[in-house]
Amino acid sequence: MTHTRVHSIPCHAAIYLHSHFHSKVSILITPHHRSLGCVAVEAMKAVVITTPGDPEVLQLHDVDDPLINDGEVLIKVAASALNRADTFQRKGLYELPSGKTPYLGHECSGTILAVGNNVTRWKIGDKVCALLDGGGYAEKVAVTASQVLPIPPGVSLEDAASLPEVACTVWSTVFMTSKLSAAETFLVHGGASGIGTFAIQMAKCQGARVFATAGSDEKLAACKDLGADVVINYKTEDFVARVKEETGGKGVDVILDHIGGSYLQRNLDSLNIDGRLFLISIMGGAIGEVNLNGMLTRRLTIHAARLRFRSAEKKAEIIREVEKNVWPAVAAGKVKPVVYKYFPLSEAAAAHKLMESSMHIGKILLRPQC
Repeated sequence: MTHTRVHSIPCHAAIYLHSHFHSKVSILITPHHRSLGCVAVEAMKAVVITTPGDPEVLQLHDVDDPLINDGEVLIKVAASALNRADTFQRKGLYELPSGKTPYLGHECSGTILAVGNNVTRWKIGDKVCALLDGGGYAEKVAVTASQVLPIPPGVSLEDAASLPEVACTVWSTVFMTSKLSAAETFLVHGGASGIGTFAIQMAKCQGARVFATAGSDEKLAACKDLGADVVINYKTEDFVARVKEETGGKGVDVILDHIGGSYLQRNLDSLNIDGRLFLISIMGGAIGEVNLNGMLTRRLTIHAARLRFRSAEKKAEIIREVEKNVWPAVAAGKVKPVVYKYFPLSEAAAAHKLMESSMHIGKILLRPQC
């Protein structure tokens, strides 16, 4: 005989059936179901990569609800944000961390529907945003509780979806590792991107002199409006020469770069003595040639990391540092979400087309249809 146990929780909250076979079935109990003495097995909508390829391969399907493990929470997604890595994953060019969901989406905001065992900080009904290990392009997502953040004061629930990935990336690279300090100089490539718009504001808030590259007058103006002191059109100017000119021949102290190989030597040429370069992507190629003599004589440092491949412990540490150091700046209005456009979840393909056109400024968000 199979025995099941239903945990008692408030109406409309997700719960789980446990059998002696240790299987889990996500269900939802509503007042109507209670009156009938029955339960309904729940499904959700999620964007599925039907086959690696162009944006059209993204389709909205009915899939099983995510299951939460000990130490996790289940979030009803209010909004999720696109990141460039999503386009690589869609094409089959992005290696997934072992054991993680195949669904796209590195960050989201929403309302907690359920909490697993050993979760003490969060409760059902809390409004939160989260750094995900995937799965944000959906109506619900399960996430480790230590990767969840409160919504910063003054930020809407939906706009908060634009913050976790950029905040964690910028704070962990530029500040925790490269240790940019007040009165130093900082260059971010792709200043009008999601990462760039956040990095400009955060570096300026910390007292740095900020340089940003972008590829159009509109994007350069946006970087200026966000606080960049020097903006450089990488299509018409040599950023190395301009950096040298603006710094009296010294170079900048820290560079945040997503281009990689094709920019590698030029980035090093743009650094000051004891300068630090942090690579977060390789959109310009994985291979680059370096003059090591220049690195030795000027004591240059290169770091590289992808946030998604950090350990759970490291992500938890980064989340704590972001809440401590970044959220106060957001609450004070010194750092603001930059959201370019919302798309319905069903139009994820159109959102990907926009991202790949590089016509946007800031973040592109998806919103599950009500």
